[in-house]
Amino acid sequence: MSHFSNSTLMITGGTGSFGNTVLKHFLPTDIVEIRIFSRDEKKQDDMRHELQMKYPEHAGKVKFYIGDVRNIETVRDAVHGVDYIFHAAALKQVPSCEFFPMEAVRTNIIGTDNVLHAAIEAGVKRVVCLSTDKAAYPINAMGISKAMMEHVIYANARVAAERGGTVICCTRYGNVMCSRGSVIPLFIDQIKAGNPITITDPNMTRFLMNLDEAVDLVKFAFEHAHPGDLFIQKADASTIGDLAKAVQKLFGDTGIKIIGTRHGEKLYETLMTCEERLRSEDMGQYFRVAADSRDMNYDKFFVQGEVHTMADEAYTSHNTRQLDIDGIVEKLLTTDYVKECLSMDGRRSHA
Repeated sequence: MSHFSNSTLMITGGTGSFGNTVLKHFLPTDIVEIRIFSRDEKKQDDMRHELQMKYPEHAGKVKFYIGDVRNIETVRDAVHGVDYIFHAAALKQVPSCEFFPMEAVRTNIIGTDNVLHAAIEAGVKRVVCLSTDKAAYPINAMGISKAMMEHVIYANARVAAERGGTVICCTRYGNVMCSRGSVIPLFIDQIKAGNPITITDPNMTRFLMNLDEAVDLVKFAFEHAHPGDLFIQKADASTIGDLAKAVQKLFGDTGIKIIGTRHGEKLYETLMTCEERLRSEDMGQYFRVAADSRDMNYDKFFVQGEVHTMADEAYTSHNTRQLDIDGIVEKLLTTDYVKECLSMDGRRSHA
């Protein structure tokens, strides 16, 4: 992490699952300051006390800023003197965005534009923005807002590059296991209450990543990005039915109840579209999708266009490597949340 030596990092939405994991990665390094920017004072206070208790020797380098990405003035106040930004602030819940789409617009689209404008104005060196598989071929309000967010990122990246300033890039990843509001904690809570697990469609597939992998993707993008690049991790996937069985293999079989799909849900998720795959570069564990460098001189493309517009198939949770139940169990055991829940169950059984 030599890039971060003697530097200041700001994390928007920093009290969330991603922000907490980033802190574990960066606290022991020689980074000078980490700024947590978010709007929930209670979560900030909880994080502050946890840091003082668990990491007393490093807690002093973490500074807390109350603000909202929707309000550019609060972002400008917090970004002064910052070298790098991880932009994680977002509305992420599919059903809530479906019922309140303008809230998704204000946070995911306008909020991102505010962060990027403030970063460019302040001379921030690099910004890595976090997006989602739901932005590829979006069918729901959350995915549509994230897709528009990505276009805001690319537009700002182009402007910043023309000025020779801030390097702006984007990462896109699938479901992060055990992140706030995700399905695995719900499954575990249902089992502990003695209730059947509720699943929408057992044949639905989803990508599976843990939080450390999400942070590794952001760090890789930070180190390798050109302006406007999109980075995607090659990720495992599973059916929701097998995921439910894997959780029950660890915590007990209380049965399964199928409740049907919720508002705006897909049968499978796409991490990279056919169009993006055509201009992607395989970098081993990751794909890099280069920015479209064409300008608005459309006459040129009426006369001389491009023959190939898309690859044969997208990169989806249906055609990536599918984990079996034992593979999902192994993946689940890489998460701190599942390990802590199992540890608590063990303590209860000996009480």
